Amino acid sequence: MRLSLLDRSRTRVGRPDGEGLTGSVERAVWAEQLGYERFWVAEHHGVPGIASGSPPVLMAAIGAATSRIRIGSGGIMLPHHQPFVVAEQLRMLEALNPGRVDVGLGRSSGFTPPVRAALREAADAPDRFADDVRELRDHLTGAGTVTVRPQGGPVPMLLLATGRGIALAAELGLPVVVGGPVLWSDELPKALAGYRRSFVPSSEQDRPSVVVSADVHVADDVETARELALPEAWAMAVSRRTGEFPPLESPASIRAQAWPDQVRRRVETSLDHAIAGDAATVRRTLERLADRTGADELLASTSTWDREALRAADTALRALVD
Repeated sequence: MRLSLLDRSRTRVGRPDGEGLTGSVERAVWAEQLGYERFWVAEHHGVPGIASGSPPVLMAAIGAATSRIRIGSGGIMLPHHQPFVVAEQLRMLEALNPGRVDVGLGRSSGFTPPVRAALREAADAPDRFADDVRELRDHLTGAGTVTVRPQGGPVPMLLLATGRGIALAAELGLPVVVGGPVLWSDELPKALAGYRRSFVPSSEQDRPSVVVSADVHVADDVETARELALPEAWAMAVSRRTGEFPPLESPASIRAQAWPDQVRRRVETSLDHAIAGDAATVRRTLERLADRTGADELLASTSTWDREALRAADTALRALVD
């Protein structure tokens, strides 16, 4: 499988939010040096634990700091934006970074009701996602009613597998990105078989393509790898209890706190879903994942408290897949 990174610009307790963004740029530079295929950033609005609310702005900064690695989003949440404006942003990025820009498209709503209200999301709004994807593709390929400037090379589109994402990707002839607990569900192989069976070749993509996204932590042993995964698992569990996705905390700080039973169960579930262990363990798990999905690419969404530990994990994963 090709190997790529998804970075969510995680903030950390006691540190300025801006470090989440500069950390993403620095990570992209070393990802390029390690030989990763692409570097994707996230879109989250009003979330204390994530600094990236505008993928195109961060993609521009990463493009300026790198020269070869592909840059994209995982993803741009199209319901929040006008397709024409997104097309203009992507066309500008492609002109500045020729042949390096692609875009993952998602449909997630705002994290909380106040965020959804700030984004002007009406609860009774019609579902326009499929139409918006088609409109964006028309703008990017020059088939739209208005010519997007600057003109330039292709900007590949991929769909995140939320809602009807898998079926829509097959219908439109686009690659699909699958992640989360569904990776190990009994339904996924059947869903991907349906995607491949019903895939309609397009001018951009002549065959089905599957990207799997997963948290991957490679360390000297399983215990150390699970400790690396703990800050993200803890943040996810806390968000389920409080409704607010928090900055990362250190494992030591997390261990010193009270763990309500429900939080403990959720943390353990998250750690069990993460691909975490020594090189041999992670390799076996990735091989199983490749077998059950037929994936063409792994998009590793690894994050942890310590940035040096994150660099070491990225380096170990790159060496493992090589």
